[in-house]
Amino acid sequence: MKILKFGGSSVSTPQRIKSVIEIVKPRLVDQDVALVFSAFGGITDTIINLSGLALAGSPEYRTELAQLEKRHLDAVRELIDMQNQSKVLAQVKFMMNELEDVLHGVFLVKERTPRSLDYIMSFGERLSAYIISEAFKVEGVKAEFLDARNVVRTDNHFGNAKINFEVTNKLIQDHFKLHSALQIITGFVGTSESGETTTIGRSGSDYTGAIFAGALKASSLEIWTDVDGMMTADPRKVKKAFTVKEMTYEEAMELSHFGAKVIFPATMQPAMINKIPILIKNTFNPAFPGTTISNQANGRSLIIKGISSMSNISLLNVQGSGLIGVVGVSMRLFGTLAKEKINVILISQASSEHSICFAVESQFSLRAKSAIEKEFQYEIRSNEMNPVVVEDGRAIVAIVGENMKHNPGTSGKLFGALGKNGVNVYAIAQGSSELNISVVVQQSDVSKALNSLHEAFFLSDRKVLNVFLVGTGLIGKELLKMMEQQFAHLAEQNQLEVNVIGVANSKKMLFAEEGLNFLTAVNKMIEGGEQMEMGAFVDRMKVLNLSNSIFVDCTSSEEVTDAYDDILNANISIVTPNKKANSGPFGKYTQLKKTASKRGVRFLYETNVGAGLPVINTLNDLLLSGDKVIRIEAVLSGTMNFIYSSFVAGKKFSDVVKEAREKGYTEPDPRDDLNGMDVARKALILSREAGHSLELSDIQVENLVPEDCRKEVDIEKFFKLLKTHDNVFDDLRAKAEEKGEKLRYMAVLENGQAKVSLTSVNGSHPFYSLAGSDNIILLTTERYHDRPMVIRGPGAGSTVTAAGVFADIIRIGNYSN
Repeated sequence: MKILKFGGSSVSTPQRIKSVIEIVKPRLVDQDVALVFSAFGGITDTIINLSGLALAGSPEYRTELAQLEKRHLDAVRELIDMQNQSKVLAQVKFMMNELEDVLHGVFLVKERTPRSLDYIMSFGERLSAYIISEAFKVEGVKAEFLDARNVVRTDNHFGNAKINFEVTNKLIQDHFKLHSALQIITGFVGTSESGETTTIGRSGSDYTGAIFAGALKASSLEIWTDVDGMMTADPRKVKKAFTVKEMTYEEAMELSHFGAKVIFPATMQPAMINKIPILIKNTFNPAFPGTTISNQANGRSLIIKGISSMSNISLLNVQGSGLIGVVGVSMRLFGTLAKEKINVILISQASSEHSICFAVESQFSLRAKSAIEKEFQYEIRSNEMNPVVVEDGRAIVAIVGENMKHNPGTSGKLFGALGKNGVNVYAIAQGSSELNISVVVQQSDVSKALNSLHEAFFLSDRKVLNVFLVGTGLIGKELLKMMEQQFAHLAEQNQLEVNVIGVANSKKMLFAEEGLNFLTAVNKMIEGGEQMEMGAFVDRMKVLNLSNSIFVDCTSSEEVTDAYDDILNANISIVTPNKKANSGPFGKYTQLKKTASKRGVRFLYETNVGAGLPVINTLNDLLLSGDKVIRIEAVLSGTMNFIYSSFVAGKKFSDVVKEAREKGYTEPDPRDDLNGMDVARKALILSREAGHSLELSDIQVENLVPEDCRKEVDIEKFFKLLKTHDNVFDDLRAKAEEKGEKLRYMAVLENGQAKVSLTSVNGSHPFYSLAGSDNIILLTTERYHDRPMVIRGPGAGSTVTAAGVFADIIRIGNYSN
């Protein structure tokens, strides 16, 4: 014998009922089965609602009742052929008249007792099971309608009646001995010993299935619903959740207790006692194997089987020096809560006995506080105990799995994943069985916590990075293009998935939690984005609160860098080629590093110096390994190198600068390159990375813009003025060439001092052969003393800079592992 239970979503329409019949009919050929049905989808809530309208004296309940009747009559007309319709329609009409009479009584007396509400609610299952039994008959199946009230005996605790299993089991067994037809059973309902209709709790139809399975010693209980089984997490909150093939009764009960509503704990009790496997199946995907719950579940490869959560929780803290070593405090505390019928969901107590904290549903928190303070009023008055502290806005996140006991480090993995993503834990609970570890977190952190833990335990070989990009100019667009090109490769080879969640330029911003298309994101933002405001952009990142969030700044804006500390404090990593933050005040530079370290996030800016060249990482690696920097020499401006590499005999300096501008190597105003401040900022960053506490004003900078060219004049006027100085620059070039040297605009850091100037170098110097727009950095250290380390390559351009930014993003992904 197998018991199959179909939920409301499985029978919400006539078409779905036909699908259920198609699922069941092949089973009847060689299997003994019995079917349990819920009310049509949404009907129970509708019945409760219209009884509430009747209770409130609103005649509107009659309209709702008419709609309810129409839905059931329409189902009959669609499922039952014409020649058999009249009898079924008459019976449905009769039952609806019964319901109408009861509701009219509620309307008249303005009273709805738990007893009458149970009777009212029973009509949902009674109507659906009767109509479905008749639909099976039309399909040629020998079927019988079984009103579970005839065989399920309960106490009179209306709304959540307790089963008398001894009587119920015998009645069910006797009934099945006498009835060979397919039994179509009403879920959810029973009868008290005094003959009154009872209900056995919401989602009681699952429980009904388990009751029948236990009584008949069924080989299995199948719960047919609208999902593919027990998932590793709530798929509405964790997009990458997947079905767990097998789990134990205990694992399933733990998960259901903490919010996994696919199956309820009560359902498992009769099945567990009789060791009956429970299969969770999807009516809309019947071929999918679903989840099997039994006492012999395998799944040893999974450390945990699922992650669940409960929202709207309050944490109450009871503490005081007078509690230490006092016998009976816990009994008084939890006895008081029991008297108030307040369920305690989680308890955590320090070994010092100085405090006890526990979690309850938020709706009961004030009642709990009041009751406890009344019970301990004398201790509070004598300062032996503090007033009860209530922390609202909390949630519980739990990981569940029997294999935790065989895998040391599970709790470390949990706290590591939460810590890296800035999820604060307020309380912890774990039993000695090691079946469950529960933590209390901020309600706003639930989604991030679930995704972080799911990634850590189920997708540990794959990380999802959520990128927020500000700056969609040349570098930003090139970065998006690279992400598109490398997406599949990163996912397959590096187990990294990069999603762009938000983009912005100086005018517009656009967000999509599910991710934006790399190639269309910018145009979509321009066409339909909202007005950009940096504070609003940061606030949106905080509200989305996604795990592994990375803010990428591809601007040169100081306003954007002003938000860095706030972003890092929100546990969001930063990647940026923008030099403004690191070349600003030294205090700001150190503060950002401290914040990143404190929050466990990354602040990466490899592209601040040398675009995509590995300069900063190499320098940091040398210092971390114990090396000491003696001297740094560097050509750090691709623009200036192009100018001085191209400035040869026969060419005028002003013409070379103009050529560089026309090729896009210079800033729109070439004076921003010639004044040396860009190189000075890069030199400052290198000096700080080398351990020197310098400010920009400490850098000696040779400004190559002649005095009369520094005035506020347009570009055309600037070039005319610059032309008058060609002979000066020509003399400098000629003198260098006479010595067999070449001019290079370079930065030198030595003995804690930094200087940026135009210098000539001879043929033996590594900078002599430098050409084009390349950068070169010469690191002389204690280890690389006689033969300094040379880092050379393109130091400017959107492609190499974007590549460096992308490399930093990937580095964060690898760090998250």
